[in-house]
Amino acid sequence: MFDSNENDPISPALRALLELFATELSEVRFPDVDAEVLDDASAVVREKAMAVARAQAALDAARLALHESQDVLLQKGQRALAYARVFSEENAELSAKLEGINLPRSTRKGVRTEGAAAEPVSAAPGNDENAPRRRGRPPKVRPATGASLFADGASPEALAAHAHETGNGVLPTA
Repeated sequence: MFDSNENDPISPALRALLELFATELSEVRFPDVDAEVLDDASAVVREKAMAVARAQAALDAARLALHESQDVLLQKGQRALAYARVFSEENAELSAKLEGINLPRSTRKGVRTEGAAAEPVSAAPGNDENAPRRRGRPPKVRPATGASLFADGASPEALAAHAHETGNGVLPTA
């Protein structure tokens, strides 16, 4: 996992030094330091980095699970608040307390909770994929600006000549 240079927990300068001790200085021994000691220390660093990566993945998974459970609680809270508002219509004091509670909207789309149907969640503004289908008749297709009324090929002069020849003022059909 940390073999590539960009993910290696060992700096490029230390990697260069380790390479020198593995090749040209492999036979050189200093007090407390030689190629084997440096290799062992680098293995420990990589092992600790792997432990950090596993812990980070576990933390990310735990955060996701927390977010999902918070969202489920929020959806249940919204439903409970709606029921309580209907229930408290006759009780002005309880109704006033409930009106002071404003829950945020859920960020998830339709989570099923314990076999119940999910409540619809409104789509984000400006998102055409999730927008409700428009009702009614589709708008008329208008000709582009500057387009001729005689798009079928007949010019106004030819139409006028035809009307004059026939004498009836009826335009020819295509």
